Amino acid sequence: MPECEPETHLTCDAAPAVRRRDVALRFVQLNLGLFGVGLAIALFIRSQLGLGPWDAFHYGLHLQTGLSVGAASIVTGLVIVFTNLVLGVRPGVGTLLNMVLIGVFMDLLLAVVPDAASLPVAAAYFASAILLFGLASGAYMAAGFGHGPRDGMMMALTLRTRRSVRSIRTMIELSALLLGWLMGGPIGIGTVLVTTTIGHSVHWGLRVFGALPGRSTRGTATRSEATRSWWRLRMRRAA
Repeated sequence: MPECEPETHLTCDAAPAVRRRDVALRFVQLNLGLFGVGLAIALFIRSQLGLGPWDAFHYGLHLQTGLSVGAASIVTGLVIVFTNLVLGVRPGVGTLLNMVLIGVFMDLLLAVVPDAASLPVAAAYFASAILLFGLASGAYMAAGFGHGPRDGMMMALTLRTRRSVRSIRTMIELSALLLGWLMGGPIGIGTVLVTTTIGHSVHWGLRVFGALPGRSTRGTATRSEATRSWWRLRMRRAA
């Protein structure tokens, strides 16, 4: 019987089953990553140390419209999806799931995660949230189903400008912070910490999962280049 994948000795009959299993595992990774992002945001909010730029934006939108914070996140995602289309990025399955599920997870987890009872607990919430956000972002982006609306914009700008993920992410976060503040979103010491560290956290998460565009460390070069090529192909097709 002919071999479909000589390096792994898979037959033509076995290869489709392996591919289906791979897709299923990556889909689980995608959803776990989105859940992790939702949990990180809930921890940021319950720490009561001040919201990150996007959360301050969503909260400000909540104040202005009466939407829940999660619903405000979903509406914002819709607007960014259209912006990404202008940048030449078509939404993927991961983009649409990100847009909906993070907002849903956010509202569900806010109902069960208690407020920090003391400053040490608040600091633990906050530090955990920063690390979790970067790791979860890397997990769902590396799953290969497409980036979320905000991360899609980040990746498109990274490829177009050839600047690092951390610098592009920081620029986007600062813009969201200004708009959130103008709408009355809560700003505090936590806001400063998120704005200055979240780019590094996402950069680290992408590196952990081998999905960092541009420069690659040894051992992740092949996957990183594949991610970069995939984004360029999507942008060319959308042009």
